[in-house]
Amino acid sequence: MPDIAFDRFYRYDELTSLLKAFEAEFPDLVQVEAIGKSYEGREIWLVTVTNRKTGDAADKPAFWCDGNIHATEVSASTAVLHILTTLTTKYGEDPRITHALDTRAFYLVPRVNPDGAEWALADKPKHIRSSTRPYPYDEEDPYGLERQDVDGDGRILQMRIKDPNGAWKISPDEPRLLVRREPDEFEGEFYRLMPEGIFHNFDPLTLRARTVKEGLDLNRNFPSSWRLESEQRGAGPYPTSEPEVRALVDAIVRRPNICGAITFHTFSGVHLRPPSTKSDDEIPAEDRWNYERIGEKGTELTGYPAICVHKDFRYHPQEVITGVFDDWMYEHRGVYAWTTEIWSPQRQAGITDYKYIDWFRDHPFEHDRMLLKWSDEKLGGNGYVDWYEFDHPQLGKVELGGWDSMYAFRNPPPDFLEAEVSTFVDWAVWQALASPRLEIRAVERIKAGEGTVIRFAVDNVGFLPTNVTEHAVRAKLCRGVVAEIEVGEGVRLVAGQIRQQGPQLAGRDRIAAGGFGWMMQETSHRHVFEWTVSGKGTVVLSARHERAGRVQTTVEVD
Repeated sequence: MPDIAFDRFYRYDELTSLLKAFEAEFPDLVQVEAIGKSYEGREIWLVTVTNRKTGDAADKPAFWCDGNIHATEVSASTAVLHILTTLTTKYGEDPRITHALDTRAFYLVPRVNPDGAEWALADKPKHIRSSTRPYPYDEEDPYGLERQDVDGDGRILQMRIKDPNGAWKISPDEPRLLVRREPDEFEGEFYRLMPEGIFHNFDPLTLRARTVKEGLDLNRNFPSSWRLESEQRGAGPYPTSEPEVRALVDAIVRRPNICGAITFHTFSGVHLRPPSTKSDDEIPAEDRWNYERIGEKGTELTGYPAICVHKDFRYHPQEVITGVFDDWMYEHRGVYAWTTEIWSPQRQAGITDYKYIDWFRDHPFEHDRMLLKWSDEKLGGNGYVDWYEFDHPQLGKVELGGWDSMYAFRNPPPDFLEAEVSTFVDWAVWQALASPRLEIRAVERIKAGEGTVIRFAVDNVGFLPTNVTEHAVRAKLCRGVVAEIEVGEGVRLVAGQIRQQGPQLAGRDRIAAGGFGWMMQETSHRHVFEWTVSGKGTVVLSARHERAGRVQTTVEVD
């Protein structure tokens, strides 16, 4: 198999070589193609994984995974690479994976944003939110602090300087840590805290952060509920204005067989689901129930809680986020999509009772001590850097130190990386196997006078209905099962249309618990198509559903 390590992050050229190596090693399973180019002109790679000997990917239900749409969230690429590795190396050994690749397809995009990741992984890193394209203005802010590695050690830490109006003081209980100054504290030594960096047009009386020229957030640029910059920062000038997002949207729309998705981000250690802009009560109850069921399985397999964004993951209680991938997949494509936020330092340190976003606004000092202990004992002290003096070219004597957020928070440290991403493949395979799938139930030939009646019964054998979500039905996002007959030489079609439109086929998702005697599982998962033919020869019967795949059989008539 390709020489891949899961204790490091790959830059673009290495990542490209790895994907090509998978394609060469597993030619019957893996196909690599570019779906577009980034702002700086790098190819965005899509990897299709399925057993091509059992059919084309387009003729099977499919599951989508992508990662690293945000620049510094490079472990999201690792998660998708791990899924690719597991699918290919376990095929033929693991019955579930073998069945999944024989009957389903996986579409994997390990790195949505190759430009931003290159900046994050550079020898001298630059941390931005997402795309490297300037937005909303193509100009540099002439003032303020730019985050950068000022002492050349490869890290961007924090700076502290003594200031009588500083908001921080050294903790009397743990002198390595800072604690917020109380409102009634007027005596003592206080500190001003800021990121490591350099000021542009430095004025010691007006210290502020420099506005980052690259102000886009690619995960606000999707069409669903998109809003202007004045309402949603970083959303871009119009939906899918950015080439990376446009490439994803186009690739997904061109693959209507996609029945579900996970997009990988960092960090929080949680599975997020729509809706982001409204409450659960405003989506069909059937979809909420399925989201909860899928989420429960995700928690069981990965240990991550599964929560609704609108209820439990809002940056401000009076604001919502819009234009995000998972909302677009649910609202415009009608499938269940998730955002998995990889890694929880808090949970690693034993902090379990906390709110994901609110924690950064306020939390007990004891949590800081627990995190420091975790860094000392599990990270070899590399997560939290003891403060040390540095002669800053503008500020003079300062101290550098504190949390190395890129190492300990933004992504799992290298020694933790593989263990953290290793469980996601189980959840992805489980969701893929829950997708709808057509099978031929029966073909009946019944003599009727001089002709033959052909009854062609097809089943949805998947857990989910062919429409996947109730929202897809209400929004008319996909049509029902379609059947066709092709008559050979010597056979004439007497009755029945060549192409017939059938209904959506039910799954098993609405079977209630308990198995009580009054419950009836009807054959709403099946539809029977009929034609009458005369003559002698062969006919080809086929049925397809854009989400549930395609089946075909040849029948002799006489």
